Amino acid sequence: MKMKRLRLSRGTELSFITTGEASKPAVLLLHGTPNSAQMFREVVPALAQSAYVIAPDLPGHGESDVLPVVSFAAIGQAISELLDRLDIGPRFIYLHDWGTPVGLHVAMQAPEKVLGLIIQNGNAHRTGWGPGWAAQLDYWAQPNAKNAAAVTAHLTLAGTRDTYISGVPSDVAERIPAEHWQEDWRVMNLPGHMETQRALIADYKNYASRFDAIAKYLERWQPPALMVWGRHDIYFDLAEVLSWMRALPRMEAHVLDAGHLLLETHAATAVALMLDFIRRTQRQAKERDGE
Repeated sequence: MKMKRLRLSRGTELSFITTGEASKPAVLLLHGTPNSAQMFREVVPALAQSAYVIAPDLPGHGESDVLPVVSFAAIGQAISELLDRLDIGPRFIYLHDWGTPVGLHVAMQAPEKVLGLIIQNGNAHRTGWGPGWAAQLDYWAQPNAKNAAAVTAHLTLAGTRDTYISGVPSDVAERIPAEHWQEDWRVMNLPGHMETQRALIADYKNYASRFDAIAKYLERWQPPALMVWGRHDIYFDLAEVLSWMRALPRMEAHVLDAGHLLLETHAATAVALMLDFIRRTQRQAKERDGE
């Protein structure tokens, strides 16, 4: 996928993909950690048939510059500026992992522009915190050197590999090329990228403090939503699925035999569901508007 570059107002350059016709509904694809827009390599071409696709490398990831001050809110502002500069109006937003706090920041800034949410292993409730979050919670409570070391212990090649295959059935995991996590690890070691990882681990506490505000946003706006969830996720507990379903009672939910990085093994299934969701949501909107 050919990347483009754009310099934001404060000097940071973002790397991003745009493809498809601008007259079609926009879909903003937001990756997590330790990934980049390359996470969407298998879905972008198909999505572009029915949508105008925007897939940025988040600041401090992929080929994008590192922000001077790192936080999820600052990354959200950077992505909002990118959308403004590209003159993107109504949009679907794909939420995944660390892209979830970014995407919800964008959504809550302009809720009237949200055509729908596509939720793929993204957390917005405390129910998502399973046993694997113990080190994170300890670090937030006491951010000392010992807890900092424990909560960042996964920032290794082995930890990067685990994001792809840990907890995933062997016959599913073997379909994931090792080159993908090896490339992520290479990019994570670029200047400023590891510092970005550490800063966002700390800042996730601030994101979690907004869960009540997010709940109010979802209750007030009830955006159309599609969930495509990998059930073998070692990071987000399966109970998170039910929390999303309670928050969005009309959400269409699919739990697949995949891991945290569902698109690595189930891209064809996911993109078919996404295309159907986009077309159906657009059709229903036109029917409501009497067109």
